[in-house]
Amino acid sequence: MIALTALLTKYTIGIMSNLSNGNLQQNQPQQQQQQQQQQQQQNNGEAGAGAPAAPLLMEPGGPMPAPGLGVAVGVAQRQRLLLQQQQQQNPAAEGSGLERGSCLLRYASQNSLDESSQKHIQRPNGKERGTVGQYSNEQHTSRSFDAMNEMRKQKQLCDVILVADDVEIHAHRMVLASCSPYFFAMFTSFEESRKSRITLQSVDARALELLIDYVYTSNVEVNEDNVQVLLTAANLLQLTDVRDACCDFLQTQLDASNCLGIREFADLHGCVELLNYAETYIEQHFNEVIQFDEFLNLTHEQVINLISNDRISVPNEERVYECVIGWLRYDVPMREQFTSALMEHVRLPFLSKEFITQRVYKELLLEGNIECKNLIIEALTYHLLPTETKSARTVPRKPVGMPKILLVIGGQAPKAIRSVEWYDLREEKWYQAAEMPNRRCRSGLSVLGDKVYAVGGFNGSLRVRTVDVYDPATDQWANCSNMEARRSTLGVAVLNGCIFAVGGFDGTTGLSSAEMYDPKTEVWRFIASMSTRRSSVGVGVVNGLLYAVGGYDGFSRQCLASVERYNPDTDTWCAVAEMCSRRSGAGVGVLNNILYAVGGHDGPMVRKSVEAYDYETNTWRSVADMSYCRRNAGVVAHDGLLYVVGGDDGTSNLASVEVYCPDSDSWRILPALMTIGRSYAGVCMIDKPL
Repeated sequence: MIALTALLTKYTIGIMSNLSNGNLQQNQPQQQQQQQQQQQQQNNGEAGAGAPAAPLLMEPGGPMPAPGLGVAVGVAQRQRLLLQQQQQQNPAAEGSGLERGSCLLRYASQNSLDESSQKHIQRPNGKERGTVGQYSNEQHTSRSFDAMNEMRKQKQLCDVILVADDVEIHAHRMVLASCSPYFFAMFTSFEESRKSRITLQSVDARALELLIDYVYTSNVEVNEDNVQVLLTAANLLQLTDVRDACCDFLQTQLDASNCLGIREFADLHGCVELLNYAETYIEQHFNEVIQFDEFLNLTHEQVINLISNDRISVPNEERVYECVIGWLRYDVPMREQFTSALMEHVRLPFLSKEFITQRVYKELLLEGNIECKNLIIEALTYHLLPTETKSARTVPRKPVGMPKILLVIGGQAPKAIRSVEWYDLREEKWYQAAEMPNRRCRSGLSVLGDKVYAVGGFNGSLRVRTVDVYDPATDQWANCSNMEARRSTLGVAVLNGCIFAVGGFDGTTGLSSAEMYDPKTEVWRFIASMSTRRSSVGVGVVNGLLYAVGGYDGFSRQCLASVERYNPDTDTWCAVAEMCSRRSGAGVGVLNNILYAVGGHDGPMVRKSVEAYDYETNTWRSVADMSYCRRNAGVVAHDGLLYVVGGDDGTSNLASVEVYCPDSDSWRILPALMTIGRSYAGVCMIDKPL
């Protein structure tokens, strides 16, 4: 139909154009000749098949249509007759019908070029007609790669075969080269560019399959089973995104049991970020790292590199000495020859004099070793003449510790609560942590290893002997062995790897008893009792001895200024110099081997004064007062500063934290307050969980 319409239009325009140009004035003989030919064709039956030809409407005296025009000419003639009839009926019309038709055609043609004169018409497919612009299909690339991956699987149009461990992998050079600089160089500059089958040496077949899949799909699964071979292959093939993904995975899996191996692996493959992360972790967790088999399997050079690091964080130099002896004992026949080389990097002068004489001097592995004997002499000389003994071993370590947080657990607000919050020292913000399983205030708090122990206290109804253990890494609580006695307002401290619970109140009377928890046996046992009953007592450890400071004696009904000291080696208590003021509910902290008694009360008088005890001179002295009166506040030392948390002023619980600087003998208040005021809360300083 479209072709027929176009043909009709073409002939109509042609005929009308001929008529307008005066073709009607052709001579009569030519017209008669055409009429005779038309008549002859009709007589011969050429106008139709089996039927007479349809008569044509013609103007009298007009020309006969040319042969072959058929219906088109008839339509044109009908249109011409209609126009003539309209002209006869309306002689006032401008121009002839033919001229009007030509004008209409020209008008339509001009209008079609003028976009501003046309209405904006919605197209049938729902899309609007607009100006020509850039077209973008976001799915084109992914669809193309999907198609290429399907062709690869069907081995269609593949132009290279990669071989690893006798496993063949078909692929397209262009795709591999576009994603991997390794393959780009191989296919453009090296001998392999002329080979269709290439064997890759030292590449795991499973890893190669995963990486080729990644090139085509951008997806790869990294897990414990494939991370090592995948990282090795990705590093070789220069697929840096996959290599970095493997490093990120190893970083999440890194702990004290595998950090040494991961560090070596990262160093071997040039994974700088992972290497730095592992080294920092080892420095910060040295005490845990040396407890696993990876440490025992190190070479003596690796052990030397580890213990010679100034930045390793250890509670004391004894741990370094013990780890070296443990490494030597693991294979004495093979390792004994390295004894003196290792001991040179143990800073024996920083061992206690008792440890040197009782442990180091009597160690069988060191007997008969002249160099080791000289090191022991150097250490003892340092204790006698510290300013005159100089060597690499007399330089103290400078550990770069992990970021710290101030943890505040439970307390009274105004009743016993379960709430736990922590303060980020760098961000200067408070955050919430997992609540305790039970309400607890007036408890003792201690840090042992990487766990926090909330010991005893008051649950709002009863004095308890229960112990809850908090794991900062998982933000979860667990139960622990119960104490022998119920204790609230007790003092708690860690000494020689054990937890000591001292004094307190059992709901009936003040206590002079004390007990110790050994994490190895998970058992509490009583130790020697103090000479005085002490509830609301503060405790601290200085130079390996435990001090019980002040408190309240329920027998005499007096707040106390007296102080007792416990020696774990002899299991005995003895009195030391009394404080200048009576203090019950005083916070106790230790800073640079100085014992501080902070605030407290004497009857209704709540104090803001602070005293400092020097164990070498056995004397107390006053230091700068706090900004606020406080009793039953939590106290903890960190980085040369003393933090005093919460407490009450005799009227209300406090949410503020004050910080004491001994260098300037001054106090300041932290800019951020706790979410609630807390008295009798447990506080400690711990590493910020990773």
